Amino acid sequence: MRQMSDREAMARTWDQHTSAEFVTRDVDATMRTMTGNPSVMHVPTGMGGVGYDGVRDFYRRWFVGRNAADTTIESLSRTVGEASIVDEMMISFTHDVEIPWILPGVPATGRRVRVPGIAVVGFEGTAVASERIYWDQASVLAQVGLLDEETARRLPVITDPQGLLDGTVAPNLLARRR
Repeated sequence: MRQMSDREAMARTWDQHTSAEFVTRDVDATMRTMTGNPSVMHVPTGMGGVGYDGVRDFYRRWFVGRNAADTTIESLSRTVGEASIVDEMMISFTHDVEIPWILPGVPATGRRVRVPGIAVVGFEGTAVASERIYWDQASVLAQVGLLDEETARRLPVITDPQGLLDGTVAPNLLARRR
Protein backbone atom coordinates (compact mmCIF):
# COMPACT_ATOMS: atom_id res chain seq x y z
CA MET A 1 0.00 0.00 0.00
CA ARG A 2 1.37 3.40 -1.00
CA GLN A 3 1.89 5.97 1.76
CA MET A 4 0.16 9.33 1.30
CA SER A 5 2.51 12.24 0.54
CA ASP A 6 2.46 15.41 2.63
CA ARG A 7 0.87 17.25 -0.28
CA GLU A 8 -1.89 14.66 -0.56
CA ALA A 9 -2.39 14.80 3.21
CA MET A 10 -2.61 18.61 3.10
CA ALA A 11 -5.21 18.44 0.32
CA ARG A 12 -7.19 15.84 2.27
CA THR A 13 -7.05 18.00 5.42
CA TRP A 14 -8.21 21.07 3.47
CA ASP A 15 -11.10 19.09 1.96
CA GLN A 16 -12.08 17.89 5.46
CA HIS A 17 -11.84 21.48 6.71
CA THR A 18 -14.14 22.91 4.03
CA SER A 19 -16.56 20.00 4.40
CA ALA A 20 -16.81 20.73 8.13
CA GLU A 21 -17.44 24.42 7.34
CA PHE A 22 -20.03 24.04 4.58
CA VAL A 23 -21.47 20.49 4.65
CA THR A 24 -21.60 19.24 8.24
CA ARG A 25 -21.38 22.79 9.66
CA ASP A 26 -19.33 21.59 12.60
CA VAL A 27 -17.06 24.13 14.32
CA ASP A 28 -15.22 21.49 16.39
CA ALA A 29 -14.51 19.36 13.30
CA THR A 30 -13.27 22.48 11.50
CA MET A 31 -10.94 23.35 14.37
CA ARG A 32 -9.53 19.79 14.51
CA THR A 33 -7.99 20.40 11.07
CA MET A 34 -6.05 23.44 12.33
CA THR A 35 -2.90 24.16 14.32
CA GLY A 36 -3.02 25.44 17.90
CA ASN A 37 -2.42 29.03 16.74
CA PRO A 38 -4.23 29.50 13.40
CA SER A 39 -5.35 32.65 11.62
CA VAL A 40 -8.23 33.23 9.22
CA MET A 41 -8.88 36.42 7.26
CA HIS A 42 -11.57 37.16 4.68
CA VAL A 43 -9.62 40.11 3.33
CA PRO A 44 -12.35 42.06 1.45
CA THR A 45 -14.49 42.37 4.61
CA GLY A 46 -11.89 42.09 7.37
CA MET A 47 -13.79 39.17 8.93
CA GLY A 48 -11.74 36.47 10.61
CA GLY A 49 -9.79 35.59 13.72
CA VAL A 50 -6.29 35.13 15.11
CA GLY A 51 -5.23 32.42 17.54
CA TYR A 52 -7.18 29.30 18.40
CA ASP A 53 -9.83 31.08 20.48
CA GLY A 54 -10.17 33.96 18.01
CA VAL A 55 -10.63 31.66 15.02
CA ARG A 56 -13.02 29.39 16.93
CA ASP A 57 -15.09 32.41 17.97
CA PHE A 58 -15.15 33.70 14.37
CA TYR A 59 -16.31 30.32 13.06
CA ARG A 60 -18.93 29.94 15.80
CA ARG A 61 -20.36 33.46 15.60
CA TRP A 62 -19.87 34.56 12.00
CA PHE A 63 -19.13 31.70 9.62
CA VAL A 64 -19.99 28.03 10.23
CA GLY A 65 -23.74 27.62 9.85
CA ARG A 66 -24.13 31.26 8.78
CA ASN A 67 -24.40 30.63 5.04
CA ALA A 68 -27.39 30.37 2.73
CA ALA A 69 -28.75 26.83 2.45
CA ASP A 70 -27.96 26.77 -1.30
CA THR A 71 -24.32 27.87 -0.92
CA THR A 72 -21.97 26.02 -3.25
CA ILE A 73 -18.22 26.21 -3.60
CA GLU A 74 -17.14 24.94 -7.02
CA SER A 75 -13.44 24.18 -7.39
CA LEU A 76 -11.93 25.79 -10.49
CA SER A 77 -8.28 24.94 -9.82
CA ARG A 78 -5.95 23.92 -7.03
CA THR A 79 -2.21 24.28 -6.64
CA VAL A 80 -0.53 22.37 -3.81
CA GLY A 81 2.93 23.52 -2.74
CA GLU A 82 5.29 22.30 -0.03
CA ALA A 83 3.49 24.18 2.76
CA SER A 84 0.47 25.79 1.10
CA ILE A 85 -2.57 25.31 -1.09
CA VAL A 86 -4.05 27.91 -3.41
CA ASP A 87 -7.64 27.17 -4.37
CA GLU A 88 -9.53 29.05 -7.06
CA MET A 89 -13.27 28.61 -6.62
CA MET A 90 -16.69 29.89 -7.66
CA ILE A 91 -18.76 30.88 -4.64
CA SER A 92 -22.52 30.85 -5.31
CA PHE A 93 -25.48 31.50 -3.04
CA THR A 94 -28.85 33.17 -2.75
CA HIS A 95 -28.59 36.05 -0.29
CA ASP A 96 -31.66 34.92 1.66
CA VAL A 97 -30.06 35.23 5.11
CA GLU A 98 -27.46 37.61 6.52
CA ILE A 99 -24.04 36.18 5.68
CA PRO A 100 -21.63 38.04 7.97
CA TRP A 101 -18.31 36.97 6.46
CA ILE A 102 -19.12 38.23 2.93
CA LEU A 103 -21.83 40.85 3.57
CA PRO A 104 -21.48 41.86 7.24
CA GLY A 105 -24.48 43.78 8.55
CA VAL A 106 -26.39 43.49 5.27
CA PRO A 107 -29.91 42.05 5.61
CA ALA A 108 -30.98 39.39 3.10
CA THR A 109 -31.79 40.77 -0.35
CA GLY A 110 -33.02 37.54 -1.97
CA ARG A 111 -30.58 38.04 -4.85
CA ARG A 112 -28.33 35.40 -6.38
CA VAL A 113 -24.55 35.90 -6.06
CA ARG A 114 -21.77 34.23 -8.05
CA VAL A 115 -18.24 35.42 -7.44
CA PRO A 116 -14.85 33.84 -8.05
CA GLY A 117 -12.65 33.57 -4.99
CA ILE A 118 -9.14 32.57 -4.05
CA ALA A 119 -8.07 30.89 -0.81
CA VAL A 120 -4.40 30.91 0.17
CA VAL A 121 -4.01 28.25 2.84
CA GLY A 122 -0.81 27.87 4.86
CA PHE A 123 0.09 24.61 6.60
CA GLU A 124 2.32 23.49 9.44
CA GLY A 125 2.85 19.83 8.66
CA THR A 126 -0.58 18.72 7.50
CA ALA A 127 -2.58 21.07 9.77
CA VAL A 128 -4.12 24.33 8.52
CA ALA A 129 -2.14 27.25 10.00
CA SER A 130 -3.60 30.17 8.05
CA GLU A 131 -6.28 31.09 5.56
CA ARG A 132 -6.48 34.27 3.50
CA ILE A 133 -9.55 34.41 1.28
CA TYR A 134 -10.05 37.00 -1.48
CA TRP A 135 -12.93 37.88 -3.84
CA ASP A 136 -14.19 40.93 -5.73
CA GLN A 137 -16.34 42.70 -3.14
CA ALA A 138 -17.56 45.33 -5.64
CA SER A 139 -19.06 42.52 -7.73
CA VAL A 140 -20.81 41.09 -4.65
CA LEU A 141 -22.18 44.53 -3.71
CA ALA A 142 -23.45 45.07 -7.26
CA GLN A 143 -25.09 41.64 -7.40
CA VAL A 144 -27.05 42.20 -4.17
CA GLY A 145 -28.11 45.70 -5.26
CA LEU A 146 -25.95 47.76 -2.88
CA LEU A 147 -24.36 49.39 -5.91
CA ASP A 148 -27.17 50.66 -8.07
CA GLU A 149 -27.15 49.57 -11.71
CA GLU A 150 -26.15 53.03 -12.97
CA THR A 151 -23.15 53.17 -10.63
CA ALA A 152 -22.17 49.57 -11.40
CA ARG A 153 -22.27 50.33 -15.16
CA ARG A 154 -19.95 53.32 -14.69
CA LEU A 155 -17.46 51.38 -12.58
CA PRO A 156 -15.01 48.81 -13.92
CA VAL A 157 -16.91 45.96 -12.23
CA ILE A 158 -17.82 42.56 -13.64
CA THR A 159 -21.15 41.59 -12.10
CA ASP A 160 -21.44 38.17 -13.76
CA PRO A 161 -18.10 36.38 -13.97
CA GLN A 162 -19.31 33.14 -15.55
CA GLY A 163 -18.93 34.26 -19.17
CA LEU A 164 -15.33 35.27 -18.63
CA LEU A 165 -14.52 31.97 -16.97
CA ASP A 166 -16.20 29.74 -19.55
CA GLY A 167 -15.03 31.78 -22.57
CA THR A 168 -18.47 32.90 -23.78
CA VAL A 169 -17.71 36.58 -23.08
CA ALA A 170 -14.72 38.33 -24.62
CA PRO A 171 -12.11 39.73 -22.22
CA ASN A 172 -11.22 43.43 -22.00
CA LEU A 173 -14.77 44.71 -22.52
CA LEU A 174 -14.51 47.14 -19.61
CA ALA A 175 -11.49 48.85 -21.20
CA ARG A 176 -13.20 49.13 -24.59
CA ARG A 177 -16.20 51.08 -23.31
CA ARG A 178 -14.15 54.04 -22.10
